[in-house]
Amino acid sequence: MTIVESQLSKGQNVPIAVAEVTIALQTTAAADLSALLVTANGKVRSDADFVFFNQPAGPGVRLVPGTPGALHVALGQIPHDIDQIRAVLTLADPQATFGRYQPPIATLSDGAGKLLCEYRIDGLGPESVVIALELYRRGPGWKVRAVGQGYSGGFAALVTDHGVTVDDDPASSPSPASDAAAVDRGGVRTVAGEQKLSLEKRQKLDLRKREVAKVLLAKGAGGVRARVILVIDKTGSMSEMYKKQVVHRVVERMIPIAIQLDDDGELEPYLYGSRFAKLPNVRVDTAESWCAEFIHLGGVHGGIDYRLIGGANDEIPIMTEILNVLRPGGDPTLVLFFTDGGFHKRGPITALMRSAAEHPAFWQFIGLGHNDFGVLRKLDTLTGRKVDNAGFFAIDDIDRMSDADLYSKLLSEFPDWLRAARAAHVLP
Repeated sequence: MTIVESQLSKGQNVPIAVAEVTIALQTTAAADLSALLVTANGKVRSDADFVFFNQPAGPGVRLVPGTPGALHVALGQIPHDIDQIRAVLTLADPQATFGRYQPPIATLSDGAGKLLCEYRIDGLGPESVVIALELYRRGPGWKVRAVGQGYSGGFAALVTDHGVTVDDDPASSPSPASDAAAVDRGGVRTVAGEQKLSLEKRQKLDLRKREVAKVLLAKGAGGVRARVILVIDKTGSMSEMYKKQVVHRVVERMIPIAIQLDDDGELEPYLYGSRFAKLPNVRVDTAESWCAEFIHLGGVHGGIDYRLIGGANDEIPIMTEILNVLRPGGDPTLVLFFTDGGFHKRGPITALMRSAAEHPAFWQFIGLGHNDFGVLRKLDTLTGRKVDNAGFFAIDDIDRMSDADLYSKLLSEFPDWLRAARAAHVLP
């Protein structure tokens, strides 16, 4: 039986008699723990005083690796002008509220794991963010207070109130402790560049990465690394989707897949019509400007004359090009192929897909809109292949499909192909 020295109620405080403590938050909901280090005026000195998943360490405070919902605090290392450390719990789904779940429980333990105090945060309702505990200076020592203050305005409102910059200016965004190509955080990867996004965009991205990781884990493909190629139809029939920026949003929603699978977290994009163009890679921090530059039906962009790509469908040139850059026995590749239809060369495409089964790539075709997708609908039953190397599904309106449903459909067959390809020695 665990013995708790102090069972706190809201507003109650007790002294801390040890030099190092661990704050832990327990909840039945998916949630993130973060910390704000603030001065006597209740503000951070800079964004470096905000500790969260994309910036897991600050002065004297760090998220505990491999332990979701835990913060380690070395009180002796806290800068003298920091007056308080506020532990914040944020629901992963910004549309969810604490009132839908059992009350979260906050605990404080010493360096040996002895439980010093516990606080059950009752009375929460429409809030999605709550300040759980607060460590604060009292004379030469420290005390802990049970706060339990909810923020119905959300995560961005809370951190803004504490002086953290929330905008799209990369220069003003927090800089992470590590600039490695990719870092795993409880199975969800983080790549360099994410810290340049606004806090709202990082929160949305993190939700999407969680959904991707969840699908891969459920399919036994957690930790898999694969190259991610994105192919987008650039033909006249797609004009409304370009005009309404549906294609922009498609690119944005594919980035979490690249972050979770690809070593550098980048998408390798192509536009195709009767011919094709290889575009510069899409990075998480430049995706918005990338879409503004390259997602068009005509004109010259990035030195590429879009007239030369053509305005009618011919899939053979782009598919042949992708096969040419793959090597039998190489690393796995996931091809995400978006089109609104027009696959009429049934014989050549069928022959090409049979040949492609020898290459280390899985082709996930996605049909956009109410159109004739021809041979694509027959891919799952196509015979004469070494392995089943392709999947297809159609979406009437991709903007109305939830991230959970989209990633489930996009990634449901890829893990099965990985296993089959290894068994058939298509993959090493």
